[in-house]
Amino acid sequence: MSGARQKKKRLSVYLEPHLWKGLRTQAARRSVSDSLLAEAAIAAWLDPEGAGGDPKASLQAAVQRLDRRQARIERDLSISVETLALFIRLWFTSMPGLSDSMAAAARAQGGERYDRFVEMLGRRLASDRRFRTDVEREANEGSDAAVKKE
Repeated sequence: MSGARQKKKRLSVYLEPHLWKGLRTQAARRSVSDSLLAEAAIAAWLDPEGAGGDPKASLQAAVQRLDRRQARIERDLSISVETLALFIRLWFTSMPGLSDSMAAAARAQGGERYDRFVEMLGRRLASDRRFRTDVEREANEGSDAAVKKE
């Protein structure tokens, strides 16, 4: 593909039950979507030259690419978790301690806030909305507003 990346096309296929089960098993084992694994297999079948003319070797190369992608995703997730953990630790160490008289009220208020947080998180995860999408939308709205002012 030259120039801008083209949108993927949808394809519906019918598979024999044993092929369907094998696809689902391998996709789950590699923690990738059925679609991504099927795409890799089709690409390997259509371009066996990518592995010296051997379709099986080409498929193995495609699977290795998927494995590398999965490893990057796992690395990025690990970085995100460590970042959050460090932020929380720094937050707690920078907050001043409370007197005994204020601690009980703060614990009660903290419990209420935590319950609201868990409820909001549950609603958010149940929907298709994600924080990243909201930030991107707000950034685009902000840049659109800046362009209009000029």
